[in-house]
Amino acid sequence: MSEETNEGLGDDLKDKAKKAASEASEKASEFADDVKESAKEFSDSAKEEWNKVTDSKENKKMLAGLLAIFLGSLGIHKFILGYQKEGIIMLVVGVVGWFLCGIPTMLVWAVGVIEGIMYLTKSDEEFYNTYQAGQKPWF
Repeated sequence: MSEETNEGLGDDLKDKAKKAASEASEKASEFADDVKESAKEFSDSAKEEWNKVTDSKENKKMLAGLLAIFLGSLGIHKFILGYQKEGIIMLVVGVVGWFLCGIPTMLVWAVGVIEGIMYLTKSDEEFYNTYQAGQKPWF
């Protein structure tokens, strides 16, 4: 082969390499854009689901109702609903009641069971308006 042929072949290969590199760069850029879009969609979806869980009236209603029924004498359901003073009262009476033959503890537990049943039997809207928005601490 002559030098001119080799030189022409070399230039042709360089052009093909540049073209391939350019196409690869375009494909990589398109792929990066697709990944960014997918990540944004995932992030938005995750935020939406998280907001559903944390802002859900039903979740707080169920949690508060079940805690009131099963751990009513400790007042944990009051803390879940944001009633710290009432929660502390129930917790103190529930714990101290054990030293007083358990009668105060049983009374506080009965209050918790009644409240738990009330929480669970109300509609989501009614529960939210009464206990979360209306801040009604007892019954």
